[in-house]
Amino acid sequence: MVDLLVTYMEMVAPPRGAALPMPIAGVSIGRETLDPADYLVLYRAVGEPLQWDQRLRMPADELHHFLGNPATHIYVLRVIGKSAGLCEFHGVGIPEVELTHFGLIGEFQGRKLGPYLLDTALREIWSRAPSRVWLHTDTHDHPKAQSTYRRAAFQIYTQRVETFPD
Repeated sequence: MVDLLVTYMEMVAPPRGAALPMPIAGVSIGRETLDPADYLVLYRAVGEPLQWDQRLRMPADELHHFLGNPATHIYVLRVIGKSAGLCEFHGVGIPEVELTHFGLIGEFQGRKLGPYLLDTALREIWSRAPSRVWLHTDTHDHPKAQSTYRRAAFQIYTQRVETFPD
């Protein structure tokens, strides 16, 4: 078992001001319905360094249902057509939407693509009028995760140590 400090954050209003500009040429972001195989390739590429395993442990039929659920929205960042990151939400269409996964493949980090993806995806989610968007992050996440979320207007509402299987 491993103890992690888990930080819960929320946004209770849409992003203010102008959308972030595209940081480099050849970038596109779109909501995509991925099949389980393509999704898992991207999920692993983004999440392995962060020890993501939640979707890897899902039975195949459950993952298929999750990906096809209208309440699941996955925004994929592409650079010159190549998958570079994802921003995944669940609960779209109900008042409280969870940002379940967000990140970039290592080779695309450090170019301001993460904040751009997050800002673009959040604006899309807020166009559906939720009352709140929330997330949790922990000590295994990228060192810049919390600061990126804060710049996007998320605020901490609680922190606690939680125990997870190693």
